Amino acid sequence: MDKRKSNHREYAITACCFFLLSVCFIPCSSAQYRTPEKKKEVRLSVYDLDTLKQAIPFNRRLFHDKIDREQKRADAADGKTDGIITYTEDTVYTKILTKAILKDIDHIQVMIENLPPLSLDSVIENQGKIRYLNDLYNLIKKYQTDNKPEPTYYKGLIANIRGIIIARNKMQLMAFVKDNVNIYTLDNAELLEDYPEERTYVFTEMGRQEPVMMIRRLGEFANDVFAPEIVARAAYLVPNEVFNYATSTNNALSGAVQRSTDSLVQSIMLIVKKSRSPLKALPFLTDLYHHRKTLAEIDSITANPDLLFKNLARLKLENDSLGASAYTDELAYRSKSYVREMNRLHESKGAVRFSCLDGLTPQEMYYIMVYGQDEIYTSSFLGSFRRMMDSMKTIHGNELLDTLHYERFRTFIRMCAGYNTLGIFLESISDSNRTKLMSDFIANLGKGKENDLEDAVDVADAFGSISDTTLLSFLKQKVKDNYEQAYKTKNKKGVIVYGLLATLFQGAQRNGDETEAVKQSERLGLPPINVLPYRKLINDSGIVYEQFFFFGDEDGKGSYESFLSNFRESNKWKITTDKYWVTIHSVNDKNVVVYANLPLAEPEDEEAQTALCRYLSESGIHPTIIVHRGHSYHLPGTLDH
Repeated sequence: MDKRKSNHREYAITACCFFLLSVCFIPCSSAQYRTPEKKKEVRLSVYDLDTLKQAIPFNRRLFHDKIDREQKRADAADGKTDGIITYTEDTVYTKILTKAILKDIDHIQVMIENLPPLSLDSVIENQGKIRYLNDLYNLIKKYQTDNKPEPTYYKGLIANIRGIIIARNKMQLMAFVKDNVNIYTLDNAELLEDYPEERTYVFTEMGRQEPVMMIRRLGEFANDVFAPEIVARAAYLVPNEVFNYATSTNNALSGAVQRSTDSLVQSIMLIVKKSRSPLKALPFLTDLYHHRKTLAEIDSITANPDLLFKNLARLKLENDSLGASAYTDELAYRSKSYVREMNRLHESKGAVRFSCLDGLTPQEMYYIMVYGQDEIYTSSFLGSFRRMMDSMKTIHGNELLDTLHYERFRTFIRMCAGYNTLGIFLESISDSNRTKLMSDFIANLGKGKENDLEDAVDVADAFGSISDTTLLSFLKQKVKDNYEQAYKTKNKKGVIVYGLLATLFQGAQRNGDETEAVKQSERLGLPPINVLPYRKLINDSGIVYEQFFFFGDEDGKGSYESFLSNFRESNKWKITTDKYWVTIHSVNDKNVVVYANLPLAEPEDEEAQTALCRYLSESGIHPTIIVHRGHSYHLPGTLDH
């Protein structure tokens, strides 16, 4: 071989060897740099998997099918089976309900099947999972029968049942319970039945936090050892409810009360067992408990109606919180007996008619008027008011209200305004105190529950009866001030209430065919409160039908003649008289038909009303306006129709 070729070959072999050696000794870090790292697998907890690890056994398939059927019913309840549970027009609540009832329950079903076994006994394990599925089924059935389901409640309830199942499986149930003492754990308490310590903890802690709610659920735990403790806590807040359980024929319920050693509960039991009139004695529980009166003294009081009323008024004036609802309810009931007596004697002379008020204090007469507001006749109020004012010569109106703790003072002011006595009452108060009283009359209407509107209604009613322009201007400014404050603090109820009250101060100035008051109400998303638009009164044919009820006493006949005089203009009205009623037709652009029964002598007036009602019903006529033209004691007759 040629040497040159030989050298060249040796050189090539040497180079190849060097290359191979260099490859073999490349550092590992360089290899890692060039090779992409594999992503680590994220392993979901068995409680979070959304797929089954294995097929559902046949013996549990039935329970899943029951849940699925209820879910489909819930989905279809809004008229469409589209995987969406519509909650009115609220898109947020719709999403919450849809996720909770459809998606979250689906996930819990999967989770139950994937749960790691706690027992080597397959039968026990199967029964445990069936128990979970049954609880889940009962939960969705509860939703189905709920007339007013609260989306956030069911969201919390479903999340809670998932938490309990996981905690049970992890052997961490007590820790979960301690962190979740709430209505959701309480309502899922069926899952705690095999865990007495955890169940006791939930019920006793809820009894401390919400004793009123818990006493109303006494049937769920009446036989448990912790029941007397919850009963005792509730007795200080709602003793009347504990009294009802104590007198129950249900041995479990009454037994829970009897087992309590609490001194107040024992006082209730003393009334139940020893009083001659337990229901009448109960309002005096505070006297018995504080050893102010013996049970014998209380029974003596309750045996005398006037003494009973005066002592109920005493309790109210003392303002003891213990048993307040019991003695307030009884005071309201007893007040009406005085009102009924005055009403019954409405044709008698004043000395006879109002003799039941003799010897009563101004405060006691005040209670009679405000608690008897629904039944009191105009003349009965005026007579009571006059006697109250005569008896408070030495005290001012604001001082009277101070002693009454301003109990229902808005109702009283509204009644005074309606019966034209507000000016008389306010005259008994100094200027500065009068200003404060009327400021308080307007203030704080945005507090309390949204559906608690009694005070606001009293204020609204009073506005329509106040003729003092200076007072009206003052109240108008106060409404404005309170509205602005409610708006600043984002008090929704306050904004609505004061916004509506403002409409009552709006003039009748027209803007098109609607008043400013109507437009203000519409801006608040509410119907108008001081006008009724014509379009709301007409029927499908564009006719407004009205029906008047008259009675056959002397006042009724006079009222009828006054009523008829409004329709004498033949170019506006056409009148037709039948045996029992009169029909009045309008002859202008707005089609109005008025029916009024004739005020025939009693009892024919009732026959006339019945005959007219029968005619309207048989003719398919449904009046949108009903007018009662008679004394308040005739009102039940109108309401019957």
